[in-house]
Amino acid sequence: MFKRILVPTDGSELSEKAIRAAVDLAHTLKASLVGMTTLEPYSYSNLSEYRPETLDDYEARMDKAGAERLARIADAATQAGLPVETVTVKSFSPYEAIIDTAKASKCDLIVMASHGRRGLNAVLLGSETQKVLTHTSIPVMVFR
Repeated sequence: MFKRILVPTDGSELSEKAIRAAVDLAHTLKASLVGMTTLEPYSYSNLSEYRPETLDDYEARMDKAGAERLARIADAATQAGLPVETVTVKSFSPYEAIIDTAKASKCDLIVMASHGRRGLNAVLLGSETQKVLTHTSIPVMVFR
């Protein structure tokens, strides 16, 4: 059935639930995992010369956060005896990064969390999960 499963994480508790489910599913199917996280690139602003954080500080903080997120996936997969790769993508568009990574890694399933935003939050923040569902032909398993 599924041989290569992409599991994106944003480091949230809900993402941890999706990671556990992806590991269990991959173990059952004897599939491999590709863990990924998306980091937002440093935003340059023309509005002000003041920057609360330098580029180097920002990148160091983001790289550390990304490494911690991916370590959770790698550790869970290793404990289950699964082959695992991890990928960090810098992008202002997480859903596009998820879809592109799934294609590039030849994944045949995406397992991800949905925060289930509704109302104004959904309008303002959007749903990366909804965008993935809308823009990919790869099957997606969503956890809430």
